[in-house]
Amino acid sequence: QIAKLKREQYGPSAERSRRLLDQMELQLEELEADAAEDDLVAEEAAAKTTTVTAFERKRPTRKPLPEHLPRERVVVPAPCSCPACGGDRLSKLGEDVTETLEVIPRSWKVIQTVREKFSCRDCEKIAQAPAPFHVVPRGWAGPSFLAMLLFEKYGQHQPLNRQAERFAREGVPLSLSTLADQVGAAAHALMPI
Repeated sequence: QIAKLKREQYGPSAERSRRLLDQMELQLEELEADAAEDDLVAEEAAAKTTTVTAFERKRPTRKPLPEHLPRERVVVPAPCSCPACGGDRLSKLGEDVTETLEVIPRSWKVIQTVREKFSCRDCEKIAQAPAPFHVVPRGWAGPSFLAMLLFEKYGQHQPLNRQAERFAREGVPLSLSTLADQVGAAAHALMPI
């Protein structure tokens, strides 16, 4: 715009162009002064920010394994001789312990309750111990199995079909209808509670 106004300076309205040119030059000087001030402020801000300490990344620390879990100590046998020189005079300096979390999968078992029958030689009657208590009358499922089945269904929200698939993978194939019957019978047994 300043160059255009300079070209028009010698035209018919030279006074008006000259005033506009002076005004534009003043505005340009003000903008240059503002830019210089902004540069000073930016340099001061940069000087303040350079004194900030650098961020140091902390190494992640692993939480220790729970203390209440039982520990099994496996000792790797020490070498009988020095691997470097073959000498047999070794002395213990200490040990390194590495903890590994392991799980023992759920195990299944069948409890066989044997009730022997006896016959009396005098009266010829048969005597036998009473049958053990079952939560479901004449049932085959033990109380801990029923508790696990109900907890998985209602506490862990595992449908019976997923439980049946998992039991089959563990070597105990049970049909879905059988599990549903056991859930119904256990719910009826728990009705007073």
